[in-house]
Amino acid sequence: MKRLISGCVLALALLTFVPWSLAQKSAAAEKAVADLEQQWLKSQRTNNVALLEPLLAEGFTNTSSEGKVTNRAESIAAAKATKYTSVDYLDVKVMVFGDTAIAIGGFKGTGTDPFGKPINANERFTDTWTKMADGKWRCVASHQSTVKM
Repeated sequence: MKRLISGCVLALALLTFVPWSLAQKSAAAEKAVADLEQQWLKSQRTNNVALLEPLLAEGFTNTSSEGKVTNRAESIAAAKATKYTSVDYLDVKVMVFGDTAIAIGGFKGTGTDPFGKPINANERFTDTWTKMADGKWRCVASHQSTVKM
């Protein structure tokens, strides 16, 4: 009888601890990815691509609001040639699913694109992040959609 009670107490303790532990890991991952999104924003605010480069996975793919698909090297080159005068993220939310995280939010930015044309962007974005073998989060895909006013 004592073994049964001890077993039930242990099982109850584990059932309580495991969800709490997973919630803690998820909250830490959400914060880590949110911080990386803020680093991305800082790279745009300061026109400093060196802040962006370590965030993008080797196989990174971007789909712009115009539907153009670019790889990591092309995206970095475009970021170097784009000059923002103002940028802001709005309502960023991060959801974690194991070793994958999805960040969604709004983006508003003004400046000039790589061709010298004015930018007046009002977009929604979805960034897909993966926790890599080295334990670091990297963005593997990004997608932007224009928000019509």
